[in-house]
Amino acid sequence: MTYGEAGHALGENPNRLRYAAPTGRVLIRWDGARQPTVWTVSPPDVDPSEARLELARRYLHIFGPATRVAFAQWAGIAPALGRAAFDALAGSLTPVRTPVGDAWILATDEPSFRAAARPIAGVRLLPSGDAYLLLQAADRELLVSQADRRRALWTPRVWPGGVLVGGELAGTWRRADTDVTIEPWRRLTRVEREAIQDEAESLPLPGVRARVHVRWVD
Repeated sequence: MTYGEAGHALGENPNRLRYAAPTGRVLIRWDGARQPTVWTVSPPDVDPSEARLELARRYLHIFGPATRVAFAQWAGIAPALGRAAFDALAGSLTPVRTPVGDAWILATDEPSFRAAARPIAGVRLLPSGDAYLLLQAADRELLVSQADRRRALWTPRVWPGGVLVGGELAGTWRRADTDVTIEPWRRLTRVEREAIQDEAESLPLPGVRARVHVRWVD
């Protein structure tokens, strides 16, 4: 059932069900802006400390280079637990230096960092909460160097999506039904604007039959 139905049936604020997810007993499947679906399962047969180490490995594989502080913030755990997880993985990590300080990657991922760059897609509209945008702490400066743009992307409430042009973030976007609002951070060429327009109009929106309308906030 939806988490709204589940919460009200339990006599609780549905948002509190999110805090039960780390137990492994309550699973949540998100569906964009729609209410997520929740269900219960048997307790996982895994030691919590081992689960935390596996979470750290997966985090580093997707978000590395990363730091203990960023991992703890992302995972919603105490900083001491983030440090303990990285310390336990020390033998399988490789230290690296980034423009915002020292960090770590998985040693098994080093070849991918040294590999030649692959072709960059022209335009992508990254959804709110896309893994590409889920950086924490100082790591966000690696993606967006300007402070005002970081504030526009990582807002205190619901984040907008990111407009990716030639492998670089070039603005934000939001959608309300069939209306897509694009707020660029720089002057876009005619070809770039047309590519963004085409990408927005091709969004696979379930249940939406009308044509997408793009509005520019320059």
